[in-house]
Amino acid sequence: MKNITAAMPSPPPKWVERFARIGLLANGLVYCLVGLLAFMAAFGLRKGSQENADREGVFKFVLEQPFGKVLLLLIALGLAFYSLWRLIQALKDTEQRGENLKGLGRRAGYLFSGVMYGGFAIAAFRLALGSGGSGKGDQRETLAQKVLEQPMGQWLLILIGLGVIGSGLYQIYRGVSNKYKKKVAGSNLKHETEEMMVRAGKAGYVARGIVWGLIGYFFIQAALHFNPSEAGGTGQAFRFLESSFGSILLGAVAVGLICYGAFMFMRAKYQPIKTA
Repeated sequence: MKNITAAMPSPPPKWVERFARIGLLANGLVYCLVGLLAFMAAFGLRKGSQENADREGVFKFVLEQPFGKVLLLLIALGLAFYSLWRLIQALKDTEQRGENLKGLGRRAGYLFSGVMYGGFAIAAFRLALGSGGSGKGDQRETLAQKVLEQPMGQWLLILIGLGVIGSGLYQIYRGVSNKYKKKVAGSNLKHETEEMMVRAGKAGYVARGIVWGLIGYFFIQAALHFNPSEAGGTGQAFRFLESSFGSILLGAVAVGLICYGAFMFMRAKYQPIKTA
């Protein structure tokens, strides 16, 4: 009996599980707001351009609301929790990806996500505390500029762009193939709840993949033209979608991002959290 008990997995530390769930909620809220602002900009329901519908635009939108500073600090804290959870996934291999090439690749993805969301959290904290925020696209422009200054910098930036496009295509693949359903495997969901998650996740991953693909395309354009200012983010992707394909497609992608946010909410409630 003692050996059987020792072989059983221990429950995850509560603080890590709470961090993960709070982080998923904060991430979901940001995606919902990004999608909402993009939808409103597409159909002229709110003043401001599509470029104001990125994460920085969301932070500023929250700050303008009643008790905005408190709300933004809470969002920043949630994003910091999400970042910490991603770093734990990468460094402790809580998803048991292993140390083969594929496993290390997935863990590197968790690490990149943790660093990226850590940056988002810092930006939100700075804005809430009155330290100001970076200009639109500044982070990506700075990255592009530093890469272009290196030997073979144009080729390196093209590789980065291709990597981001590949990540976007993989997001679309995950949505179409329903691979994201593994996120809630073992949760014993009701059929109606599972179907709702499947529909929200499918739309969300496809929309997210489209945006990522465009951001990768902007990196490649910045490399080809040796112009770091062309390395745009979510807001520029929205503007490109509307100018090239019209408000209907932008509205559809915006709804997809809202669905992704809803999927994050459902993950926060139902996803089993592994921490060891």
